Amino acid sequence: MTARLAGRTALVTGAATGIGRATALLFAQDGARVLLFGLGGAELDTAAAESGGQAVHGDVTANADVARAIASCGERLDIVVNAAGHIIPDQPIAVTDDVWARTLDVNLTGTMRVCRAALPLLKGRGGAIVNIASVAAFNASPDSTSYAASKAAVVAYTRSLAYAHGADGIRANAIAPGWVWTPMSASEMQLLAERNGTSAESEFRSTTQRIALGRMAEPAEIAACCLFLASDEASFVTGAVLVADGGGRSPTQNRAV
Repeated sequence: MTARLAGRTALVTGAATGIGRATALLFAQDGARVLLFGLGGAELDTAAAESGGQAVHGDVTANADVARAIASCGERLDIVVNAAGHIIPDQPIAVTDDVWARTLDVNLTGTMRVCRAALPLLKGRGGAIVNIASVAAFNASPDSTSYAASKAAVVAYTRSLAYAHGADGIRANAIAPGWVWTPMSASEMQLLAERNGTSAESEFRSTTQRIALGRMAEPAEIAACCLFLASDEASFVTGAVLVADGGGRSPTQNRAV
């Protein structure tokens, strides 16, 4: 394998599980020094050990934790991947202030906090930012009010980054995954089952039947998209949104959340 990220330092948030974990592992395999930032306790430590990277325990909603993560990078930071995420089912008529605030604080403001803290280091050497959005940003279900709003805002924020810091050589892009087989999607399947009086297995089958490729993505497949956008292969790509949904994006199909 060509070490496309050799000599580079990458900070990955939400790295204990799912897309963040898979991205940290893949970046390490491709030569990067990786810092894995997030919650998750032992899971984060295990992911760091498997990647040969450094675990930084903390919350993207806490400025002090974000500052500590950036300081852990030392004098060099080349890549930031914001994969920390949070989801709670809610509807427009019933969403509470607490759920709305918490969802935006993690998904949107947490992304902003990490990018804002990282920009001085990234400006010194160019750099690449990859923010994980969601197809819910474009096709929200009735049960994903705060989540969809937060992810749509991540797209807009990423484009602002791209145009504000393109002259600094910084590229900023977003990925909009569809269904990915992660602990979060497993929880969504269970919520669907409880609401519909079915089983998680039947909801999984029903969901995958609506995807053109007939399956959910593996986290490693979204990590590969992150690798492309972070690498020199995407040297002229900025302000873009890469949709990776297996052909499952349809406004007529609702998600559980």
